[in-house]
Amino acid sequence: MKFVTGLFDTGPAGMAGRRWRPCAGQPVPMEGPAQVWAAGYDTAALRCAPALGGSTEVFTAGVCLATKAELWEARDSAERGRWEKTPQLPGSFLSVVRTGETVRVAGDRAGTICVFWLVDGDEVVWSTSAIVLAAYAGAPPNPVRLVAAFTLVGVDPLGTHSYFAGIRRVPPGHALVLAPGRPVLTEAVPTPRPALGFEEGALALRETMTTAVERRIGLLGPASADLSGGIDSSILTALAARRAPLTAITYTDDYMRGEDDLLYARRFATDFPDVRHVTVDGEQQGVLHFDGLQRPDALVMTDSPSLSIGVLGIKAAHLAPAVASDARFHLTGRGGDDVLDSPVPAMAVDLYQAGQRRAAAARVTAYARTLRSSPPRFLRHALHAARTTYPQALSALARTLAGPSTLPGGGHSPAWEAMDWCSLSPVASWLTPDGRTALAGLLGENAGRVHPERGPGALHERLALERMGEEHATYDQIADQSWGIPIHAPYLDTAVVNVCRAIPGWQRRPVGDFKPLARAALSGIAPEYLLQRRTKTTHTGSVYAGIRRNAPALRTILTRSRLLEEGLLAPAPAMAALEGAARGEPAPLAGLHALVAAECWLASLTVRRDLFWERTPVAEEAR
Repeated sequence: MKFVTGLFDTGPAGMAGRRWRPCAGQPVPMEGPAQVWAAGYDTAALRCAPALGGSTEVFTAGVCLATKAELWEARDSAERGRWEKTPQLPGSFLSVVRTGETVRVAGDRAGTICVFWLVDGDEVVWSTSAIVLAAYAGAPPNPVRLVAAFTLVGVDPLGTHSYFAGIRRVPPGHALVLAPGRPVLTEAVPTPRPALGFEEGALALRETMTTAVERRIGLLGPASADLSGGIDSSILTALAARRAPLTAITYTDDYMRGEDDLLYARRFATDFPDVRHVTVDGEQQGVLHFDGLQRPDALVMTDSPSLSIGVLGIKAAHLAPAVASDARFHLTGRGGDDVLDSPVPAMAVDLYQAGQRRAAAARVTAYARTLRSSPPRFLRHALHAARTTYPQALSALARTLAGPSTLPGGGHSPAWEAMDWCSLSPVASWLTPDGRTALAGLLGENAGRVHPERGPGALHERLALERMGEEHATYDQIADQSWGIPIHAPYLDTAVVNVCRAIPGWQRRPVGDFKPLARAALSGIAPEYLLQRRTKTTHTGSVYAGIRRNAPALRTILTRSRLLEEGLLAPAPAMAALEGAARGEPAPLAGLHALVAAECWLASLTVRRDLFWERTPVAEEAR
């Protein structure tokens, strides 16, 4: 596992009072009251700008793409009070900024790198790995937050918490602030671009994306890349091919072959002679969704449940050409939908709140008509959401869960609920009375603590981005530990996210258009026929085929379900959904996938202090 861990003394005992230290990793040379260790990283992934007689030093771990001059300039800015320059450098990484005796620790805005922490006496212990801290504290998983993650929509199941009881999380886009004699604080990382016009944003995105991809090639060496035939992966492959030859991989199967992904990918490869195009056929490889889950306890440990466990066999086949090549890392287009686009129906409510009521009504009407529904009910729902605050919406949803009414089932929710601040997912009907009570309590807590959100559209965008960041982090952990190749998602770099999110979502997705920001920013780099593409492949047929073949293993997982044993979910509807999906009937596939991922994660956990921690020599002498 790759992780960075730190200890910070807040009391008079100082470093002499430390009883434990990480047993893996190397100490990072930093002055002041903090001590930091890094485990699993190449030397090139750990960068420092030392104090050199000043009061400020900077450390980064991960993919920091800054030049030496940029890194040292960020250090100088922190010396002058602008500490936020460091976490905003190009790339995706952890940053530690010490100014005097104050230390700020920050992950990235998308949540691919998070910071977790706990207090132990006079020490604050923090880490990029929740598992490392759970092992330190002997903290068990929190089943309520696990269930909330896939039964509630428009709700952050974590906030300042984690999936382990008692382990705190620094929300993405925030920093942990540590100072002697002061309470632990978190503060938002100021964003450099509060608002951008569309054209200005497109120019900034072109520069930022070019930096994100080309500097990776220059600093890290040869790459491989996904080439799905879609806009997002094609942009990355085109940018990478300008810097060096690379292997580009297209995955297909019997269910995807009727789509046009492979046609676009082959045409792209013909136009780029420096791209070595490899097609991986799932049918020939004999791989399907949910392969390899016969032994959930033998799966790679990740810091949170990973949907990637549902495609382990597919990803192994997909990445095999990358592993066989000389690639040092693999590029994926994950996150492209979250930053280039805004497929969020609730964005119409934000548009209404911004005073553009006619445009908002047109957007809601178009949304209703794409679903072959009558617009009036959608318009009423949007208006209600616009006149409701987020805490009010959370409290109302809590009352629904706590009340006696039957929750809607059938594997689908009314389409107009997508415009609400928050709602129930199609699998909320699986909740037991105890589960409903527990989630109502969580919603009530959130209602009293949530920060103001600009609107439901902005809320849904943020949560979708952070879910993708969390999912990418676990996919990277699995790929690195299983196949020895790290996965990079440049669209999730903080600098890229900052540029795209500075452009309002309704401009990134105007009515009747698809990813105009990609066309405006990358025209002349990626082929126009791809930037103009409007189709998007679905994988539903492949998922059903995988459930059908792997139904025995999935039944075993649900039969041994920890979440069902906890009394939060009812066994009968969950198992009925699985059996229906195995027969090819309509089913809540996303909910089933999330439940299986949560159960596999729980089965794979081994949380013991001696796996990651050892007593210090001082503590040993005192025994």
